[in-house]
Amino acid sequence: MIKVAIIGAENVGKSTLMNALLGKRVSETAEIPGTTKSIIRKTFGKIKIPKTMKNPFGGADEFVLIDMAGLFDPKYEFRGKVLSEEKFREILDEITSADIIIHMIDAQYGLHRGMEKLHHLLKFRYEKPIIVVINKIDLVPRERVEELRQTVKKRLEQEPILLSLVTYEGFNDLLKALVYYAQYAKKS
Repeated sequence: MIKVAIIGAENVGKSTLMNALLGKRVSETAEIPGTTKSIIRKTFGKIKIPKTMKNPFGGADEFVLIDMAGLFDPKYEFRGKVLSEEKFREILDEITSADIIIHMIDAQYGLHRGMEKLHHLLKFRYEKPIIVVINKIDLVPRERVEELRQTVKKRLEQEPILLSLVTYEGFNDLLKALVYYAQYAKKS
């Protein structure tokens, strides 16, 4: 079983990404922050991988996708958690048990300091493979996307995937990254 946790600030597009990866509506989506209040797990045998890519999941491997509540308010860079301590701990436990993490950043707001700290904790203390995604690139000018890409690359020491879940730009890049990390998760 390969577990993938989708993390990020409120209203970054975690549920929309889960729905896109599954090819159907599983998670509720809305413009209102905090739509997802708990953890949503969806298990399926195969992720939708283009025929040009090798599918590491095969028919028998279970792939579990986990959508969860937003951890911070993206409008306030230094504001604390938006969840109770108990709910935050529950989500953190779920994240640390994942094999792969997708860290989503909203192109409109940038990298939240709280998410940056969590990213480093997961990467260095828990040694989790993390795919960084800058979502909603269709909503901001290209110059802003490039500035944010450079900022994320510098602060997280990782090249982010630029994604739009409206136009699906970058979606195949995300699938390739999932395939890459899933091959290693299967071996361990």
